[in-house]
Amino acid sequence: MSEHNSFPENFIWGTATSSYQIEGAADVGGKGPSVWDTFSHTPGKIKDNDNGDIACNHYYLWPQDVALMKELGINAYRFSISWPRIFPTGSESKPNQFGLDFYSKLIDALLENDIIPYTTLNHWDIPQGLEDAGGWPKRKIVDEFVKYSYHITHHLGDRVKHWITHNEPWCVSYLGYIEGRKPPGLIHNWAKSLATAHHLLLSHGIAIPEIRNNSKHSEVGITLNLNTAVPASGSIYDKDACRFYDGQFNRLYLDPLYKKEYPEDVFEDLKARGLVNDSDCNFIKDNDLNIISRHTDFLGVNYYNRAVIRNEDVDQELNSPWEVELGPKTDFGWEIYPSGIYDLLMRLKTEYAINNIYITENGCSFKDGPNSKGEVEDERRIEYHHSHIKEIKRAIYDGVPCQGYFAWSLMDNFEWGQGFSQRFGLAWVDFKTLKRIPKASYHWYKKFISTNGQEES
Repeated sequence: MSEHNSFPENFIWGTATSSYQIEGAADVGGKGPSVWDTFSHTPGKIKDNDNGDIACNHYYLWPQDVALMKELGINAYRFSISWPRIFPTGSESKPNQFGLDFYSKLIDALLENDIIPYTTLNHWDIPQGLEDAGGWPKRKIVDEFVKYSYHITHHLGDRVKHWITHNEPWCVSYLGYIEGRKPPGLIHNWAKSLATAHHLLLSHGIAIPEIRNNSKHSEVGITLNLNTAVPASGSIYDKDACRFYDGQFNRLYLDPLYKKEYPEDVFEDLKARGLVNDSDCNFIKDNDLNIISRHTDFLGVNYYNRAVIRNEDVDQELNSPWEVELGPKTDFGWEIYPSGIYDLLMRLKTEYAINNIYITENGCSFKDGPNSKGEVEDERRIEYHHSHIKEIKRAIYDGVPCQGYFAWSLMDNFEWGQGFSQRFGLAWVDFKTLKRIPKASYHWYKKFISTNGQEES
């Protein structure tokens, strides 16, 4: 493939955000508390005790944010809906009209500016009322998600034609119930973690026909955070650890969606370690896997870095020396490894035969701020995006059906457990004045997408 090839015609170029990270207006317009409202107000959970009460104030500043997108030249914007803006406790029978009206105005403005809305129904901020009733480990929440999906698509599906059910179920399941770094903050509860993963996938499958019935001629998918995992050495210890990591991070979600089965080795490993027993896995009912594996129109892929896996459970004197050379790191401490996205996309093509992929998130955190001229020179972010986009292009020319790229993120925002300390945005945000300043990466991306990725000679 020549470096001068542009991307396929009609390739989607976008940016992405999520509701809790940018909206603010925590209790405005009838919105109820989300699990992230509760979690971020719990002392010690968030760096510097930051919270998303105001965030980027997008709830009020959305017109200027749409103008920022228009100037950038993107043709698509991925955003999420705040579930508790629509159902304040989750259990209401009718949606909150104020919440629906907010997203309706945003969608109309996007379409008026030739920006296609890609709408995520659940980007983690579920109503606290549903968490209080048992949350994702309880099967009842599946019905509540389907109800929510029905009402959102009934009201907005005439204009929104691209739907994502869930964002990164692994983060909810693993970080929420194993590491405790996201709501509800539990530690090493594998029984609830697995049930959570299953109910997220099940609710996705049940919601698909509801969405399609309400939003004619639309496409429906799910977004997974995936990566390329490699063992730190050739030892059996590291290889076994890598296999388990890949199982619980990648295959636990890909296999039921595309192969109608769960990876048995993950469950067997957990049982062998005494972390779950047979009764902990009785959440899988007859026909569940048929529902989960319903045809989707696309898979959303969020890729940030590869995973180099070291088995820390064995005496390191018994293990082989570390053999993998690591690349540079972002301010978040994540390795920059562009070819990992190529390896991942090729795997999705060969092992899962996925027929349509969007890169729904890809980006990096660097803290570069305004210089004396008020400009943000974030050359490392430009290099990050450029190097990953080139690998995506290589994968496309090697047969991967990738249809679009969404840079994370439109602007600096509330970065979950890291509060406002990590900056992923193409636009710099002053969190005191809320002023947005387009970074050098914003201007680079604008020029790049204006040529559909055509490289200069």
